[in-house]
Amino acid sequence: MASGQGDESLAYGEFHDASHGTSHEGGDLEGDEGERGIIGDTYRKIRSKYKPEEGSDPHPNGGPQASSSLGSFVFDKIHGAVHQVGSELTQRLGGRGDHHSHTHAGVQCADGMHDNNQLRYGSFAPQRTGNDIKWFVDGCSYMWAVSRALEQATQSIWILDWWLSPELYLRRPPSRNEQYRIDRMLQAAAQRGVKVNIIVYKEVTQALTRKYLTPTIPMYLHTLLPSHADPISKSITGLGLAAIFASLEHVEKENPLIAPPLTVSSSHTKHALENLHPNIAVFRHPDHLPDAQTLQSSFFSSLQNISLTAKKAASLPSDALKALYGMNEDVILYWAHHEKLCIVDGKTAFMGGLDLCYGRWDTNQHPIADCHPSNLDDIIFPGQDFNNARLRGPVVEDLRAHFVERWNFIYNEKYDVRKDVRYSRLSFSQNATGAIQQPGLGAPSPPSQVPAAMQDYSQGPPPPPRSSGPSPYQSQPPYSPPPPPVGRALDDDPEQDAARGFDPGRRPTSSHRHRDRLEHDARDLGESIRGRFEASTRHVYDQYLSGNEHHSRFHGNVQDAGIACQIIRSCTKWSHGISTEHSITNAYISIIENSQKFVYIENQFFITATSNEQKPVRNKIGAAILERILRAARAGEKYKIIVVMPAVPAFAGDLKDDASLGTRAIMEFQYNSINRGGHSIMECVANAGYDPTEYIRFYNLRNYDRINVSGSLRDAEQKSGINYEDARREYDQAAELPAEVAGGQHTMQLKYQQYQQATNNQSKQTGLYSGRWDSVSECYMQGGRDIREVPWENGDISEIDAFVSEELYVHSKVLIADDRIAICGSANLNDRSQLGDHDSEIAIIIEDPSEIDSYMNGRPYRAARFAATLRRQLFRKHLGLLPAQDMERPNQNFEPIGVPNNYDYDSREDQMVMDPLSDTFINLWNSRARTNTDAFGRIFHPVPHDDVRTWKDYDTFYGHFFKPADKEAGGKEKTKRPSKYMWGHVVAENFSPGDQGAREVKELLSTIKGTLVEMPLLFLIKEDIAEEGLSLNAFTEEVYT
Repeated sequence: MASGQGDESLAYGEFHDASHGTSHEGGDLEGDEGERGIIGDTYRKIRSKYKPEEGSDPHPNGGPQASSSLGSFVFDKIHGAVHQVGSELTQRLGGRGDHHSHTHAGVQCADGMHDNNQLRYGSFAPQRTGNDIKWFVDGCSYMWAVSRALEQATQSIWILDWWLSPELYLRRPPSRNEQYRIDRMLQAAAQRGVKVNIIVYKEVTQALTRKYLTPTIPMYLHTLLPSHADPISKSITGLGLAAIFASLEHVEKENPLIAPPLTVSSSHTKHALENLHPNIAVFRHPDHLPDAQTLQSSFFSSLQNISLTAKKAASLPSDALKALYGMNEDVILYWAHHEKLCIVDGKTAFMGGLDLCYGRWDTNQHPIADCHPSNLDDIIFPGQDFNNARLRGPVVEDLRAHFVERWNFIYNEKYDVRKDVRYSRLSFSQNATGAIQQPGLGAPSPPSQVPAAMQDYSQGPPPPPRSSGPSPYQSQPPYSPPPPPVGRALDDDPEQDAARGFDPGRRPTSSHRHRDRLEHDARDLGESIRGRFEASTRHVYDQYLSGNEHHSRFHGNVQDAGIACQIIRSCTKWSHGISTEHSITNAYISIIENSQKFVYIENQFFITATSNEQKPVRNKIGAAILERILRAARAGEKYKIIVVMPAVPAFAGDLKDDASLGTRAIMEFQYNSINRGGHSIMECVANAGYDPTEYIRFYNLRNYDRINVSGSLRDAEQKSGINYEDARREYDQAAELPAEVAGGQHTMQLKYQQYQQATNNQSKQTGLYSGRWDSVSECYMQGGRDIREVPWENGDISEIDAFVSEELYVHSKVLIADDRIAICGSANLNDRSQLGDHDSEIAIIIEDPSEIDSYMNGRPYRAARFAATLRRQLFRKHLGLLPAQDMERPNQNFEPIGVPNNYDYDSREDQMVMDPLSDTFINLWNSRARTNTDAFGRIFHPVPHDDVRTWKDYDTFYGHFFKPADKEAGGKEKTKRPSKYMWGHVVAENFSPGDQGAREVKELLSTIKGTLVEMPLLFLIKEDIAEEGLSLNAFTEEVYT
């Protein structure tokens, strides 16, 4: 920890108060579900007006004690009633007994939860061999590869995304890549005759409950009280109902319970793309609201037979609650489609953690600054997301199946009745090539089929494999880009339609009415069976008669069979029209439990449980982690888990602000999973008598940059007579023109043109005028210039004020075990992604049979090429052991399948991260994280931070510098005094004045290498992080987890 070695023990339990969460004030049930919620929060706010604080004079003005006692008595009675109501409502939301969500540590679910098939991890898809796959570790190279594939598409493009931004540029800078904006690329493909099918998540566009939270409902409920109820009970009931609905109304006004996490617009996506060409069809799903008449009828009809007593004054029936909270048939409709998938021509697929939307494009150095005084055309709009995979081979069949199932499910549910010729069902005959039959639900495989990563190496490192010669990837050929694609003319051949995935018999016409589903389903089933039979026949012929051994597991070397992959997913009735599947969770648990040496997790969230005591969190990945650590500790084995995740699981801002309640709630759930609350992973390990930091540690990422507001910007504005921001605004407007407008047109962009003409005449040969130092993010990467040597010329802003820092937001969803097996996909490590009946997700398990020489704990080790190189690439990036990426100089790692990943095996930097268990690597990793953390803390005062353990510390460390302060204006109403510093900027008063202060800052910045920092496990450890506010309650907790 940045606070010192002596604080490490505090991070896993010393501050845990056994009395925290127990009753206070004579049995107020502090900490129970009813207390932490809309009811309890409202009660506390109301009661605080009547009950004095402990130790204060209850009657400072000599007021009558009876009045205060009566008020306290009345609200105590209200609280007792509504507290029980809150608990009952929560139980009605979640139900009783086993959930379909791993209320146990294993992978088996209770009977009747879903249809258990016999495939590994309970997946719908088998493991398949014969695949080619490569990794991408940033949006820059990933989106370049996507653009290449879209250029080459000849038959179909299928995209499944949480969000798709039509104006997204897949190559940067935009000014030099107008044709690579995604809407223009899809339009060009459609004009070539390619059929484009897109599914995007339909966001919640309004609060579902606010229009029903009128006096009508509480008044109606109050009339349902029995006529013989006594006056006190009636009064208490009325007050309780008023409190509940006042709270709900306040929450919905200030913080809608199910507001979308971003200002996404699926409607814009749909219409902007469909208007480009009839070959483009976009589905939005799900529809969150039934029509108002149906919802109101359902709500009021559900209340007809209810009888209320004083004790259960505000007890709403479950149907009414579902009507209020947008639920239908036991499904909460604020869950999202969260997959990120693109399939081109049914042969090549992209999948992982990156949507094709704003905020995902980035380079490996993650620049913050995007101010370009010398040339506006250098603007790049960087983002902060990375890590996707691209694959080709038999496993793409299962991704096709997943997309077709989703498309047809949504079509049947929503689009069939529209009779729009643009929409039709997709047909698909799945190929069985490469399938490996294995036991289901994570059961141990027979010895002949146990993957290398799952074998027992307890007696030492694995023996070397049979000699098969050097890996073909050890010595890679020089890179040369593939030839440009050849277009295809538009045609309407029905056979071609079928090849693209369209069922010609299902083309809707104006005369069609509701079709006979049974007939079509039977036909589809027949086609599927026939297709599987034909595919199996072809597969047998290819393997045994044609001499083609590429897909054979019985001929030649194991490498000849290609990479073994399996598709896993989370989906259920609302998202996919099927029984719940949570094979992603099953795979996580099984792979962690069976890991031998090491697990690396990089994820946007870390919310999990070690036991049933951590409600409302239900996934038990944490239990698998705990069990594996304790097994290693008791056996005296060296075993490590490294987790990289965001410090703040949302957009940056003031964590003390009411608007950050949701963020604080997620942080509380994460800390309770990691090191707090009594049942966290680290606490359980410590309670068993072991040091948890010897087995598991958590890290974040942070970067810095310098905005080029130097003398070069001042000179450019003076010469052009144009304000830079005005010219940039016109540039932005031109970059977002509709796809139909020719790229690069800046018609009527007079300020932009005038600014550019002036800067074109400006010397750009050296220094700040060259554009080289518009960002200094290269300085913490391999081979980058020492920040102390980077030039600066003061303009209107001094250099010390030009430096900025941000949390580097981790958006990956990857797990790598033993450098042999990897999971990559869209699923976060939380209930929303893992349970199956919440968000829909897709992921892939990758087991590469091609091996490379490596080390593990100082001993020779044979690692799988894909998993090992991906893990090493990520580690080197975080440690600053990769050179900064040039977006305009693509290499092999920018190209699609067919061009293998380029990796510099046995380089000095590769050797530094090769062995994740060696003391040398662990010391490098931890010392670099500590050095970076200390430097960022002193320069920028970021939060979270280990020095901030109370809200008072928060105000001292952060609020004093970055929050506006109240001040009296002439003795009248209060106004806000601006903050001393802009958020993310240098706390300049920690350094000397003038240029000397800038030199001191650069001296500290020069110690930062890479972006790795320690996770502040002591942050607000003495506080209940999410205590304040009305928004955190039994209904929203499930959304946050």
